[in-house]
Amino acid sequence: MNYTNLVTEIQSYTENEFVTADINTFITQAEQRIYNGVQLANLRKNTTGTLTSSNKYLSLPSDWLDVFSLALVDGDGLYSYLLSKDVNFIRESFPNPSTTGQPGYYALFDSDTLILGPTPNSNYTMELHYYYYPESITTVSSGTTWVGDNFSSVLLYGSILEAYTFMKGEPDMVGLYQKRYDEALAMLKELAEYKNRNDTYRGNRRRIANA
Repeated sequence: MNYTNLVTEIQSYTENEFVTADINTFITQAEQRIYNGVQLANLRKNTTGTLTSSNKYLSLPSDWLDVFSLALVDGDGLYSYLLSKDVNFIRESFPNPSTTGQPGYYALFDSDTLILGPTPNSNYTMELHYYYYPESITTVSSGTTWVGDNFSSVLLYGSILEAYTFMKGEPDMVGLYQKRYDEALAMLKELAEYKNRNDTYRGNRRRIANA
């Protein structure tokens, strides 16, 4: 489902004509719900950079959503993965920022920054593997996104739900589309967080208990 189709369907379902700014808001709010509710393997990126000596902070990319992994890479290409902790752990374990060493831990310091422990004692090459916010279907030049192409139901019902909320629609209609959205999101989570991470050959299949 491309952007034009999506707009047409939203207006058809709601039997309402919306200005472009409003309908784009419905869609982007739905996208935000989806990307924060499901860890889509298709929405990962890798970036490499340098940890700066004596600087315990690492800036995150502007499209960052969540960390998948953070690793130091040595001159031989060997990876040392840092362990995810919270800020309290970093502060308590490495109370003196001037005490340096090879970082072994990281924590989310704020929405734009990671904090490392201990403070880097050298300039380290790092690789950040992360989930990201893709460009919205409302602005991407092709008018298409992965979710729109592969799981349009969750995007459609999420957008309709936002539209009915904006319209202060009847509670039963809001409840109906909330239910449809939840069902579509659950199917997407099944695909993204189970099926895409396991293969049938190795027998890692979900077992359903007999009634």
